[in-house]
Amino acid sequence: MAKRKNKKVTANRNYKDTVFRKLFSDRRNLLSLYNAINGTAYTDETKLEIVTLENAIYMGMKNDLAFIIDTNLFLYEHQSTYNPNMPLRDLFYISGEYQKLVDRKSLYSSILLKLPAPNFIVFYNGKRKMPDRWTNCLSESYENQQGEPNLELKVVTININRDCNRKLMEQCRILGEYAQYVEKVRKNAETMSLDAAVKNAVDECI
Repeated sequence: MAKRKNKKVTANRNYKDTVFRKLFSDRRNLLSLYNAINGTAYTDETKLEIVTLENAIYMGMKNDLAFIIDTNLFLYEHQSTYNPNMPLRDLFYISGEYQKLVDRKSLYSSILLKLPAPNFIVFYNGKRKMPDRWTNCLSESYENQQGEPNLELKVVTININRDCNRKLMEQCRILGEYAQYVEKVRKNAETMSLDAAVKNAVDECI
């Protein structure tokens, strides 16, 4: 027991992902973020159903948050680096979500199955300078695409670095505070270790 108490706690280099997931796993915070992005004013967080796949990481997939609201399915992912393969990753993930939601026996029914419409959003706060918002498409990965693609998936990425998407940050206070926290860690890390940078940023934000 004594050894555990004396064990030094160090900062995880994936601190941004960890903090983002922790903050927005809270239904109230997640609903605030959803309202800010979609221009809605929901106040009852029980209307939001969390459906994040618990075993996704073992399936070679990862998604930070998945939830259903108002017959729509939203996949929210946090990224610290630019990744043009997000549409392909989300394709794998949404397949797993739909498999979970649908009774496989019903696939052979003559009745049309109804599914929540998917929406794919990535929140980016890497150091690479990027626009406030952009879209990546699955069809960009096709080696020889001619005409309209028969299978498409679009992922919207929102830049959540400080000074980007200011209106969104104002409408979702917790997201704005998260952006300030990440910025403080970055500045601190220029002159100190990551452990110290994270600790000092936490103290400053508090």
